[in-house]
Amino acid sequence: MSDKPETNTRPLDPSIYDATLNSEVLSFMKSSTGIQDDGELKAHVLDIQKKAYAVYPYPCIGLLHFMNRKISSHASYQQVLKLGREREGALLLEIGCCFGIEMRRAAADGFPAKQIIASDLHAEFWEFGHALFRTTPQSFPTTFLAGDALNPDFLSPLPGNPGPQASLDLSTLTTLNSLKGNVSAIYARSLFHLFNEDQQCQLAHSMGSLLSPQPGSVIFGSHMGNVEKGTIEHEATGRRDATFFHSPESWKELWCETSPGESQSKDIQGQGKLTGPVFRFGEVSVEASIKFVRAPSGMEGFRMDWSVTRL
Repeated sequence: MSDKPETNTRPLDPSIYDATLNSEVLSFMKSSTGIQDDGELKAHVLDIQKKAYAVYPYPCIGLLHFMNRKISSHASYQQVLKLGREREGALLLEIGCCFGIEMRRAAADGFPAKQIIASDLHAEFWEFGHALFRTTPQSFPTTFLAGDALNPDFLSPLPGNPGPQASLDLSTLTTLNSLKGNVSAIYARSLFHLFNEDQQCQLAHSMGSLLSPQPGSVIFGSHMGNVEKGTIEHEATGRRDATFFHSPESWKELWCETSPGESQSKDIQGQGKLTGPVFRFGEVSVEASIKFVRAPSGMEGFRMDWSVTRL
């Protein structure tokens, strides 16, 4: 699956709504929006979708993939909620949040909303999220940062010098670089497979630089993978595309050395481009598994669920 802007925008298909939104999602939307009537809720969701798709014709919007909540079924989710309850000032960050449904689920399940940070390319995504859930920055006080996660000025892959977490003022953040070493949990869903191999390596190092050194801190998520690492040409939303996929084995090797001193990260000629695993042997535990999935839209492939946890 890919989620690059469509060059030939396809008309929206309202029937995808009924195929995509299961009873759990509908229940969450009703409790979150206050809209109890099924017909009214459907009209509301499709109206926001139409407005957003006119501005940003991404497949995840056109196919309503942004409505599919995955975070609550992830194996690391309960640990993340525990961090929110038990670790003072624990921060939860989602990169590639779209309209923010996953972070709203986490807040509804008890993670303090004021300690959640969400980020995506376009500020309008977050505004559409407020419209979708009928909230305001005051009623849902999560911090949002618009920016390109591959731009080092916004999120650098190089390690930073983390300051004391107590001094962080989320209301003054302008980049994710201010969070170096201070984030307890980082979530990334349907994000990595949008990029080539080098970009995925950069993004992994960038996320690793944000993670708190405290045991139990975790980076987790899901995206499309394959049984073997490599680039595959395929049909995507009416066009030919090529996507680089990691396998579970290569994904683990990206994040952590498989033996002590095997291959340390290096900054190539001081250019801020890192190679080698993100973490050293014994620093983290990496889990990754794949399963074949087919979306209601007809898109199919192998989804990889994964986590990187501080030891």
